[in-house]
Amino acid sequence: MIRHFLSLSDAGGDGVAAMLGDAIDRKSARRGQPKGRPDADAPLAGHVLAMVFEKASTRTRVSFDVAMRQLGGSAVVLDSGTTQLGRGETIADTARVLSRMADAIMLRTDDHAKIEELAHHATVPVINGLTDLSHPCQIMADLQTVIEHGKALPGLEVAWLGDGNNVLNSIVEAAGLMKFNVRIAVPQGYESDAGFIARAVADGARITLERDAAAAAAGADVIVTDTWISMGQAHAEAKLAAMAPYQVDAALMAHAKPDALFLHCLPAHRGEEVTDAVIDGPRSVVWDEAENRIHAQKAVLRWVLGQI
Repeated sequence: MIRHFLSLSDAGGDGVAAMLGDAIDRKSARRGQPKGRPDADAPLAGHVLAMVFEKASTRTRVSFDVAMRQLGGSAVVLDSGTTQLGRGETIADTARVLSRMADAIMLRTDDHAKIEELAHHATVPVINGLTDLSHPCQIMADLQTVIEHGKALPGLEVAWLGDGNNVLNSIVEAAGLMKFNVRIAVPQGYESDAGFIARAVADGARITLERDAAAAAAGADVIVTDTWISMGQAHAEAKLAAMAPYQVDAALMAHAKPDALFLHCLPAHRGEEVTDAVIDGPRSVVWDEAENRIHAQKAVLRWVLGQI
């Protein structure tokens, strides 16, 4: 049976925990080595990952490429503007062709229905590199970063400030699987997907909605935010105005626990959702978080290919 990774729930709590353990162990084992040197066991030697980008990318593109190199394999990059997919070839036909040429496919796109269709027709694993609905690979790196900085996931108090977007959906999904709690502070009309919240609550997570940013941040172990204007959205002045009270600044961080971590999946719009003082401050772990995209995705790649 093909193992797709379209959401964290595809792996379940045990699968996510196993991947996080593998990511942490492999990162530690190769510390100090050149970034392009394969791991000693090169577990994906001879394997090829096809990476399909319909949305711009820095971290996803580089991290998956380096991940495959470190696992001993290789990656092929396809942009919709320079492939037949951008000229009208169907997703189904693209899935059939790439399945004959690669061992796994990673897609970064807009409509989540596209990746579901790709997975339906592919005969190799498909990995969600981002859709408008969710971003599971990012949350794998976030969870790894939190663990590495000494915080256990069960019972963790996470505060989200800003827009109820795809990243938040995956954080809420992770909360249900890994038994932590999320306080969501968003303006009216920008709430996260109700389905993700309902499933997380059913799985035992406590998900609370706040309108007051300080109330959400109070006593939090982790503060998380993201850009207010996502890729493909117009630079809406009304949205920016609604989001302004949810900016993460030093005063807001002061409401969290003294050892609280700050996370941001990047790119950051400094001066909008976060101030320089916070993102460059002592409680920010965003650079570890960005690096961990490599290590977490190595574990995802090994999981979809049946090695974990």
